[in-house]
Amino acid sequence: MADTALVTGASAGLGAHFAQALAAEGHDLILTARRADRLEALAATLRDRYGVQVHVIAADLAAPGAVAALMAAIGLAGLSVNLLVNNAGYGARGAFAELDGAMQARMIDLNCRALVELAHAVLPGMLQMRRGGILNIASTAAFQAGPYMAIYYASKAFVLSFSEALHEEVKGRGVHVTALCPGPVETEFFEANAMADVSFRRFATGPAPVIRDGLRALRANRAIKVSGFANATMALLTRIVPRSVARRAAAAIQREKA
Repeated sequence: MADTALVTGASAGLGAHFAQALAAEGHDLILTARRADRLEALAATLRDRYGVQVHVIAADLAAPGAVAALMAAIGLAGLSVNLLVNNAGYGARGAFAELDGAMQARMIDLNCRALVELAHAVLPGMLQMRRGGILNIASTAAFQAGPYMAIYYASKAFVLSFSEALHEEVKGRGVHVTALCPGPVETEFFEANAMADVSFRRFATGPAPVIRDGLRALRANRAIKVSGFANATMALLTRIVPRSVARRAAAAIQREKA
């Protein structure tokens, strides 16, 4: 029986690319996101191309009770999750006091709460079977404060810290936990989060090396993987330079278009 991977935020961006890479490896898939039509189109393509089973369960994971409903639907379908790619998330640019408060709370719900709830839902079964993997998508934003994207940066710092802790708790018990920290990636993220003209987009990479790095790191059970040499260098520098310098640099970049 093929392993089954649950990919969140699978309707576009990195989520869709993770789904394709996992299908190419022979994994059956459970795809979830808000847009059922996009999920169904992707599922049809993956079934035809790779001959794997692909189940679609549309869900708004930021909504209260959404994770529980998703897991109930997975159970009713007789499925189990051997690999979780916690990819769903979004960002917003602007001064914290001026951005909509409800939207920022929803960002925390999706980027943090839903990610934790999903990990908590699938981990006991993985530990019982002594096999499985959880790949949490963080960001190079996790390594510093991000003025004018304060909640997004903070949410990714949470994902990184949580993933490291969980990795340490379960290592040696057959379950792999990895935080993948990409820099800017050329996906729909920029347009979806009103950042099509942000200056750092010129440093964006294609999704293929990010997907490759994430899956390799998970197989090797690395706690953290920063994708790309330049990104790894920048992440290291943020640990060396004073935090005041790092946050002023981030503020200068974000303020340019905020």
